[in-house]
Amino acid sequence: MRKYIVSIVGRPNVGKSTLFNRLCKKRSAIVDFEPGVTRDRKYEDVEWNGKVFKIVDTGGIIFDSKENIDKMIKHQAVLAIEESDLILFVVDAKTGTTDIDSLIARILYPHRDKVMLVANKADNEKDEFELYSFLQLGFGDAFPIAANAGRNTGKFLDELINLIPETADDIEEDTSNIARIAVVGRPNVGKSSIINRLIGKEKLIVTEIPGTTRDTIDTQFRYDGMDYILVDTAGLRRKTRVNYGVEYFSTMRTIDAIDRADIAIIVLAADENIADQDLKIASYAKRKMKEIIIVYNKWDLPKKDNSSTGKFINELHHQMPFLQYAPVLFVSAKTGQRIPKLMEAVQLVVEESNKRIGTSELNRFMESVINHRPPTHPSGKHVRIYYITQAAVNPPTFVFFCNTPSLITENYRKYINNQLREMFSFTGASLRLIFKGKNKDGEQT
Repeated sequence: MRKYIVSIVGRPNVGKSTLFNRLCKKRSAIVDFEPGVTRDRKYEDVEWNGKVFKIVDTGGIIFDSKENIDKMIKHQAVLAIEESDLILFVVDAKTGTTDIDSLIARILYPHRDKVMLVANKADNEKDEFELYSFLQLGFGDAFPIAANAGRNTGKFLDELINLIPETADDIEEDTSNIARIAVVGRPNVGKSSIINRLIGKEKLIVTEIPGTTRDTIDTQFRYDGMDYILVDTAGLRRKTRVNYGVEYFSTMRTIDAIDRADIAIIVLAADENIADQDLKIASYAKRKMKEIIIVYNKWDLPKKDNSSTGKFINELHHQMPFLQYAPVLFVSAKTGQRIPKLMEAVQLVVEESNKRIGTSELNRFMESVINHRPPTHPSGKHVRIYYITQAAVNPPTFVFFCNTPSLITENYRKYINNQLREMFSFTGASLRLIFKGKNKDGEQT
């Protein structure tokens, strides 16, 4: 199910990014030991009182310096209106209403049913007494907060989640056990052509399923006797004539598709260099523990020799070292070259992601790993791993019981991760490693 999208809009210097950072602190940090996994802090999940929504800092949009401020703000507001479920219109309690605030208000007013006015920098009750001037903007009383110090942010979040409707999961078809696939990538790499090739094949049985996003249709299809759902990526196509900032919100649609999928097919263009946006998409999918397949499309375009695929794979692993376990395919959606191999790769990844390894086999493996390279810590403290078990599949999750989890270094965790893959493969699957404390008698500490 798609997460509710909440965007922060406002003129420069009202504290949009400060509010974003304050809200993001409400969730537990995710720590990766894989090298090269980047963090893009312009969008993040926030959880409050059991509800989860995705927050977007539109202040992250970089505008062309040649454009005047009115045009910049208009673009920002129009994009937020189109792509968001709720808009936090942030104003400055110290400064009061400005001409730019009024400009934003005029743009947002026709959509006032999804706008929440927020007065930042209200550091005390005296500042709150001055908020009446914002009534002229037409959105009722401004909610006073001080994002920098955290003043009123708890009450603010209570108010915000009251505006998020309950989901209608009970009336949706149960497709929880069907693998969900998202074909993602930056614009013009051929995602739509690949999708059309996939669902256009005669051997596929296709059914349309209403999605949980606005104007989206997920596609259920059967391949080789197995059911799959193609997560709708229509939102990745441009839906507005406003050019500036569209790429930013298209990234929002990309991560929305990744969030709702089990498998991310990341499409790269064989006739172009790997771009920063490719890296962001791939690292986000890795951070969210999705199964990953890399597809180089337009393989009919570059000049090739016997070493071409090897060179492409080496460059991919150089720029994305955290994806060395992912299958890499070279296809042409235009000619149909190797497109059938794509679903074969999907089948393999689903199988690998759902693979279980017996506890006795895992512990024989762990004994061999420790004998070859026992865990150590720079402090000289004794480190011991007692046993290992697989707790879940999709993604494969392994729990290691040890004397002191904090003494297991990131390098050693990476070493175990690599050894698991070398022994058991897990092609395309993300591995989750959890370290828990137990004493030698098996009692949890």
